[in-house]
Amino acid sequence: MNKGTTHEIVSRRSRPAKAPLSRDVVVSTALELLEREGLSGLSLRRVAATLDTGAASLYVYLANLDELHSLMLDRALGAVKLPKARSSFWRDRLKALLLSYFRVLHEHQGLAQLAMSTIPSGPNSLRILEMLLGLLREGGVEDVKAAWGVDLLTLYVTAIAAEQSLRRESGQVLRRVEAALSAVSAEEFPLIFAFKKALLSGEGKNRSAWALDVIIEGIVGGSVPHRSPRDTSRSRRVGSSQRKK
Repeated sequence: MNKGTTHEIVSRRSRPAKAPLSRDVVVSTALELLEREGLSGLSLRRVAATLDTGAASLYVYLANLDELHSLMLDRALGAVKLPKARSSFWRDRLKALLLSYFRVLHEHQGLAQLAMSTIPSGPNSLRILEMLLGLLREGGVEDVKAAWGVDLLTLYVTAIAAEQSLRRESGQVLRRVEAALSAVSAEEFPLIFAFKKALLSGEGKNRSAWALDVIIEGIVGGSVPHRSPRDTSRSRRVGSSQRKK
């Protein structure tokens, strides 16, 4: 061996130190995993593997997967832009807020599907709820109608975001529907035949804007059904009235 040659001894076990676990790190990792693999690829075991730890170690920071989903959704909803007070007519601010909510759900893979089955209750979700209620009250909507109306509005926006996200992620298009409608006979389906042009008309953006106007008009002008004393209040969430399991 040449005396002038030095050899650096490197341990095969050497590797970068892992970042310390925390609830924040777990939620951030889960959101990154959701963005890469979608909702079907998300599990506590998968999150733990990404963090190079065991699934049991996550229970120090989370009660279960449902709590992780709730934390993930609330973190993501922090990107929703809240309109400035009195910056424009209340309906315009309401629709701008709902549009921002839609964009956040739609632009991130799996997030809209997560919102359809998750009940967020964190600070970002509550800020959105507070703003929605305030805008409807500003429009003169009575309390019960405002409370029920928020649920209806967010459910619609979440459902549209989920539908469009699934279509985008799966590569599905409406050609099959268009072909089916174009092929119907006037004798068998006279109304579909007569309406097929209207059924296929309108861009998604225009249809969604029209639907929001219809829903808002219904909230403002509609009446609240009489409730019996046995009626109990149901828990609501920003995003959907559907409950998981």
